[in-house]
Amino acid sequence: MPKMKLSISRGIPRFVSLLGVLSLLCIVYFKFYSLKPFLISDTKCIYAANPHVNDHLQTHILEIVIKKIEHELADIRDSHNDSPESLRYGSFLADIVGLIESARSGGPETEVVTGLNRSQPVHISPDFFLTEEIRKYVRVKPNRLGKQNFMGANGTFTSIGHACFSMKKELEEYMNYDVGDICNDDWKLAQRLMVHGCDPLPRRRCFARAPQFYTKPFSFPESMWSLPDDKNVRWSQYRCKNFACLANNKTGKGFFKCSDCFNLTHHENPRWVVPVYPDPFSNSTPDFRITDILDLKPGEIRIGLDFSVGTGTFAARMREHNLTIVSATINLGAPFSEMIALRGLVPIYMTINQRLPFFDSTLDLIHTTRFLDGWIDFVLLDYILYDWDRVLRPGGLLWIDSFFCLKEDLVGYLEGFNMLRYKKHKWVVVPKVDKDDDREVFFSAVLEKPPRPF
Repeated sequence: MPKMKLSISRGIPRFVSLLGVLSLLCIVYFKFYSLKPFLISDTKCIYAANPHVNDHLQTHILEIVIKKIEHELADIRDSHNDSPESLRYGSFLADIVGLIESARSGGPETEVVTGLNRSQPVHISPDFFLTEEIRKYVRVKPNRLGKQNFMGANGTFTSIGHACFSMKKELEEYMNYDVGDICNDDWKLAQRLMVHGCDPLPRRRCFARAPQFYTKPFSFPESMWSLPDDKNVRWSQYRCKNFACLANNKTGKGFFKCSDCFNLTHHENPRWVVPVYPDPFSNSTPDFRITDILDLKPGEIRIGLDFSVGTGTFAARMREHNLTIVSATINLGAPFSEMIALRGLVPIYMTINQRLPFFDSTLDLIHTTRFLDGWIDFVLLDYILYDWDRVLRPGGLLWIDSFFCLKEDLVGYLEGFNMLRYKKHKWVVVPKVDKDDDREVFFSAVLEKPPRPF
């Protein structure tokens, strides 16, 4: 009992001191920020910044508050207390410090240094959103001590997709969490935001959920052609609740693109090894074998990107030839990303809205199948193809695999591919005969990017 009284008596002064600091913070904070955003449901995305406050006394008060909170944070670190309450308390104080420093930097309008060493004001709009986590995220983060970082900027600009402003309600739901806690099971909401243009999404300060009973994945090469353990996926947002359901051709799975991709034995194993002939009475096929493509550039193809809907079989086959392929996909009704990773391959979770995260002229190969089909807008296809051209190195290969569209649209799509002015190694158009009519065709090609010495 005496020990308990002693600990309580020690805690009271700290609690009272913290209340005093927070009270002082509130007084100073509301000199910089009004309550208007919380009283008005909507504001303009871009607005004129408030006049900059140069009062020396207010700046001095802010510095005192920062030092007091930093001292408290140091005490927490020195105590080595790793309890959830202590971690949340430390995170809260760190947030307060960041908020004060943002206010001290001049509020919503911040002077930043561009690559040409010219300062310019940057207008941001944190007050468009009501959720505090979004407001904190989208503000410019000035560097400590007002110095430029090694990249030549004196602030960090955390970006979100432009469509996030038109999906305000959904984004605020996504960002509604407790800092340091477990995130909601809302990956499907996040993917819907991304697909509809809220991409990139803001980062979050909560711990992503993981499978409850995660087990050790299969080792290579067993992982390549074995269905993973069901325990290694969170199934709550899918119609199928295990891999056996996904591999069963007769099951209603809730998606149609690549519906057979989880059948590793009968459907996936022969792909890019044994060509499929859609018409049994014809020897024409849109399929090319991997060995035939690699023979076009012996020893030159080493790294590449597969932008498709699938479970990573193309990357698996390429790995057998000692090539590294990154598989870009999203989880359209099934755990495609998890499946690729559990096979021991590299998934990259991204939508068609994004610019590829690779530097210019770095990839040897880009392959795509079952993704860019006759649904895609001609102008959007142009942007995508120019971006792919950007990351392909001179001499790199673009493999268009079984692109299908209506016959009347074929000329328009072929013009898009022809505008690249690539060397044509392979170029075929064959009828698509899986339906009762003959309105659709397959197009496949392997194209080589030319050198452009200018």
